[in-house]
Parts: sequence; C-alpha cells; structure tokens
Amino acid sequence: MGLLTKGTPLTWEETVPYVEYIKKHGIVQFINLYHRLKNREGDQLKWGDEIEYTIVKFDHANRKIRVSLRADDLLQTLQAREMVNNITSEGNPYLWRPEFAAYMIEGTPGVPYGGLLACFNVVESNMILRRAEASRLLKKDESLFSISFPALGTNDFTDPPTAPNPHDENGAGRSIFFSDEGIYSGHPRFRNLVRNIRGRRGEKVAINVPIYKDKNTPSPFVEKFAFDDEDAKRSALPDHIYMDHMGFGMGCCCLQMTFQAVNIDEARWLYDQLTPITPILVALSASTPIFRSYLADVDSRWNIISASVDDRTREERGLEPLQHNKFVINKSRYDTTDCYIYSCSAPYNDIPLEYDENIYNQLLEGGIDEYLSKHIAHMFIRDPLQVYKERIEQDDAKSTEHFETIQSSNWMNMRFKPPPPDAPEIGWRVEFRPTEVQLTDFENAAYCCFVVLLTRVIISYKLTFLSKISKVGENMKRAQKRDAVLNQKFHFRNKLANCMAPPEARQNCPAKNPSFETEEMTINEIVNGDGKEFPGLIPLIRQFLDGADVDVDTRCTITQYLNFIQKRASGEIWTLAHWMREFVMHHEDYKHDSHVPDTIIYDLLKYMDEINKGEKHCENLLGCFRSKTDSKIPNAVRRAEEQLIMSLARRKNH
Repeated sequence: MGLLTKGTPLTWEETVPYVEYIKKHGIVQFINLYHRLKNREGDQLKWGDEIEYTIVKFDHANRKIRVSLRADDLLQTLQAREMVNNITSEGNPYLWRPEFAAYMIEGTPGVPYGGLLACFNVVESNMILRRAEASRLLKKDESLFSISFPALGTNDFTDPPTAPNPHDENGAGRSIFFSDEGIYSGHPRFRNLVRNIRGRRGEKVAINVPIYKDKNTPSPFVEKFAFDDEDAKRSALPDHIYMDHMGFGMGCCCLQMTFQAVNIDEARWLYDQLTPITPILVALSASTPIFRSYLADVDSRWNIISASVDDRTREERGLEPLQHNKFVINKSRYDTTDCYIYSCSAPYNDIPLEYDENIYNQLLEGGIDEYLSKHIAHMFIRDPLQVYKERIEQDDAKSTEHFETIQSSNWMNMRFKPPPPDAPEIGWRVEFRPTEVQLTDFENAAYCCFVVLLTRVIISYKLTFLSKISKVGENMKRAQKRDAVLNQKFHFRNKLANCMAPPEARQNCPAKNPSFETEEMTINEIVNGDGKEFPGLIPLIRQFLDGADVDVDTRCTITQYLNFIQKRASGEIWTLAHWMREFVMHHEDYKHDSHVPDTIIYDLLKYMDEINKGEKHCENLLGCFRSKTDSKIPNAVRRAEEQLIMSLARRKNH
C-alpha cells in the first residue's frame, strides 16, 4: 500500500525544487535510524500477509461483470470497526487499508503471526474470516475476488459507469482507457502518484504486452483506439496489447509476505537468500493471462506493473543524450533488485549498479558499510514522487518520512525494511513481494506458509541459494512466460551449500565463492528435487518439520499445503493462469482471435465465484485438498511450543 501520510500533495513541478533536499535528509534519517537500532537483538519471528481484493458486480441480465467502485464505502465501515475494537480492547483479527483503485481493498491479519509452528494452522482461517467480514458489506450481485480483473480498461468496465478523458488537461492519468474515477479517492497518494509519474516522465506510461497469437488473431495485430491520442500513436506496438495508465499495473491484486528477523544481519541474509526464490514463486503462482479482455502471451502481471509506474525520462531510458538527468537507468522503479546486500554475497553482484556518488559517500561517512550503502544509494537515484507541502521540514532524529517516501516507491521483488522509528515492538524485516494472488484462501495460505517455512529452513540449515544477480533477472523474465511452470528452465543451484560460521567469520563460506554455480532446472526439479543431488525445496521443508515438534492438526494442514504446491510444480494441478486460458479456449463464444468478450469474462468469473464460495470444485485447479485450519491455537499446543522454545533458548545460551 505504500506510505499513507496525509497532507497537501505537491505536483511534480512543485516537487522539483525539494528533490535534492529530500534525498539528503532521507539519507540522514536512515543513518540516524541505523545507528540507533543496528545492535537490536533477539527479536522473534513475526510475520504476516497482505492480500488485495477486487470488488465486482455481476450484471446477470446482460451477462456482464464490472468492477464496483465502492472501496471507500467498505473501508469506512471496516476501519470504523477497527477503531471501536481498539477502544474496547477487544483487538482486531484483521486490518483493512486502501489500495490504488477505487474497487480495491487490502486486508492483513490484525496482529502478526508468531514463531510457533501452530500459527501455520490459523493463517487460512484468518483469510476466510477476513474475506467474510468484507463480504458482509457487499450489495446484491457484488462479490469479493482475490484476483486481478481481466477486463480493466474495456468499454463500460466500472460500476457506476465512468469515461476516460485523455484531453482533460487537469486529469491525473489522461488515459484513453482508465478514468480518474477508477483511482481510489479517499487518500491523496494514489491520484497524485499517477499525475507525478506522468509529469516526471514527460509523457504517459506505455505498457505493451505481447498478445497470444491464436489461429484467427490478425497478423499483425493492430488496434484502433476510440481516441486520437499522440502517446498511443507513438507507443503502441503491433502484436501487443497496449495500455497507458498506472491502474493497469497497480490496479491488479497481489499477495505479499513480511517477516521479522532476529537482527539486522539475519534480515540482510534472508533478503539475499530469498531473492533467487522470487522468480520461482512468480511461475508457481501465475494467475494473470488476460489484459483488457485479450489473451496475452504471458501469465503474470509483473512486467505490466513495472511499465505502469515507469517514471524514467527519455534521457534516463537511453532514448536521448543525457542533458537534464544524471543517469541512464536500466530498469523501472518496479523491477527485480539489482544487488545483494550481505557482505559475503557481494561476488554475485555481477551487473553495473547506478548510484549517486555523493549519496554513497554520505552513507559511508555516516558509518554504513559498503554493501548496504550501495543498495541505499542505488534506490536514491529515484526521485521522490509523493511530497506533502506541510511535511518538508522534518526532525531527522525522530522521523524517517523522507527516507520512506523513496524506499516505499522502489517496488522491488524483495524489500529490506528497517524498524519504524516510533514502533519499538517492530524489528528488522524482509518483505517478499512477487507472488501472484490466488483465487481461494487455501491457495493463498499455502503459498504464504511455503515461503515462511522456507525462511525457517534457510536459517536453521544456514543454506545459501545465491546465484548471480543477473541470473535472477533472467529468471524473472522466463517466469512470466506462458506456462513457465511447465516449459521454462531456471538458473538455480543444483547442489546444497550452507554457511555454518557466524556472520563475522564468513570469509570462506560458499556464498562468497562464485565457483558454486548454477544450472538450468525446471520448477518441478527446484521444488520437488531433481532425483540427483538437489533434494528440492519441499523435501527440505519436510526434513525440517520432521525434526520439529508439530501438533497433529498443524502438521496435517502444512502437509496439505506442501502436497498442493508439489502438484502445481509438477503440472499435475494447473496454475490459475493456465486454467483461465483453458476456460477461454474452450468457451463456445471464443472466436480464436485472442479477444475475450464480455460473455466469457462473465461466465469465467461466475464459475470462479462459485468455486471460491464452495458451491463448485475444480480438481484441475485445486486438486482434492482440505486443511484442518482453525481460528485459534489450542492452549495446550501453545504452552507446549512455548516451553520448547524456552528450553532451546536456554540450551543455546549455555
């Protein structure tokens, strides 16, 4: 959701005079925070998920489905309940926050899950109850989906109806498809981001997604647009689906996970080790094969979001000689990370890193080590896009707002998150960001538990999955391809390597030795094992669980999740993207011309809604799994796990 500070937002033109000031003071704020909290130790694992939901409305009479622009209505009620619960000390089982679009809301657990293994048995239950709470506020014929809406930007795709106006000089997006009314209006952040990305870039964003070429698809595929638009004439590519607004990316839903580390070293280590895992999850969770009601030749939204927030000027994109800008920047501010940040990961940083020398030196002189300094300085080649008139002057010893305004708008596949300055209960954290959201709560819980359990395996066995950072970028490109889980191979370590020494002594660990190389492996081999030297991620998790004291219900639930993901990886169970594509291809209204008309979108989402509500089941998509999820951890299980944790801690201290 990003930084939700309120105030009077500045336009890009009004922001420009303050850019260098904000960067300089943002770095001072980070340095102050770092030194205040760098020695923080002993934080326990706490983690949580963020799920974004789309509100839709069915028009059964006309077999049409639209997004419902009622996010603010729902949020006012949901957040009012939060305030009441806080006053009465009842606590909140879930929290609700705004997202980019007027048809989106974001839900999280009310409090983080803890380090008890039994917590894995309450995740799905929390998601089920979370969805039910929001769904109770829906009107007749409305539903709540955890998917990205496949008809964004088509004619009459919102309820109530809205119309784009690309010629409105005061408009935020000036899109030929996506109206400003589709942007969430309850907070100034979102509309101002749209306006300032366009203002800084000097033109509208340009998103081009390769179209799926079916037997009747025109070749070349060239669209005729409803508006005479210069940006479209210049930017729309043949054989691609063209889009021109931030909403086509940030208006898609996602699933993200954040977990707290024991200290800053563990957070940096986890950040690096999970980075090579991110493309694997993109392929495994693929769920977005349709854009603007056209079948695409990709299964993921990743590059679409990347292009939707690309504020680089023509100079920064290398299209014109540098004159007004400092750098040619190779990527959008939403993309794969360009460097590892732990010291012994440095040999795997094999791509040139653009960073501001002045900011880098400011960090070094402030006592930040080389690798973290480069990471921060690289982030700060981006300008702040969201500045509030009343909040330019800050107390750098107490605030990190200038730092966060740039950090929170660098939307990478991983995010290293310092503790907030005003929340002593929160430690150093890592955010895992690329997973595509799934249709059902079972699937979303399965992916969350899989990733969090993988962090426990990495830490417990001191495993390293590092590969060259350039390989991660290549893997991310492959992960988005159609049926990547079945057809693509990914650069990945084919042998286990670990690093048993403490951080300060890790001079000869495999992570520092680039001779430990990768080979190309399928998702099935990475997840389930290659039958040779690499055991597979899920067998490693099972080995970890075999050595842990897990109650019967939790072990049953985790087993269901792991079995499900194993079958997704092998192709025995389809990804949502594959399932949606098959549904369209076999629908009687499909003309094999890549276009997905309203009637198919309606039938598709109606069937998905019935699956989500338990009225229908589809084995190809979900298999035959059922967890033993529960809303509470039994007291006996909680006491037993807490006693075990205390016993292990005492043994470690002695």
